[in-house]
Amino acid sequence: MTENRTYITLKPKDVAIAYLLLRILIGVNYFNHGFTRIFNIPGFVEATVKQLADSYFPEFLVRINSYLVPPVELIVGVLITIGLATRSALIVTFALMIILKLGVTSVQNWSAATSMLSYGIVLFILLAGNSFNIYSLDHWRRKKRNLADPATDNGQNMVNFFRNNFWLKRRRQYR
Repeated sequence: MTENRTYITLKPKDVAIAYLLLRILIGVNYFNHGFTRIFNIPGFVEATVKQLADSYFPEFLVRINSYLVPPVELIVGVLITIGLATRSALIVTFALMIILKLGVTSVQNWSAATSMLSYGIVLFILLAGNSFNIYSLDHWRRKKRNLADPATDNGQNMVNFFRNNFWLKRRRQYR
């Protein structure tokens, strides 16, 4: 009995384009969160303090964090959107989301906590798939640096040589 298998493959360029679009989508989201709040930080702080009045966090901590949220959202939004310092921006954004999650769960705002999980999943995908971040300023800068000094990445070039010439050929043989 012969077995018919259908192999589904993902093309690296398609994954890179999907990564780009998801990165821009989440970057624009954070940018707009920060941009709409940056011109009224005192109002945002007061609204947040009022919202977290019944939490176990002291008011001064809520105020400090609330003053930091809009500029951080604005900065990471720009960085993620253009793909500059992407990995660091994603890590900072994860930390921000953890802090915000502590706040909303402390007042049992479960609907906000649930929607924040979707942000966490998107941030996880972007951070875990950072190797697909080829349409970005990070990749352009890395490529420019490697062209200027090809000796800096010799070890990685050797790994790529063996991977491309031996491992991938063997993998194709067993399909």
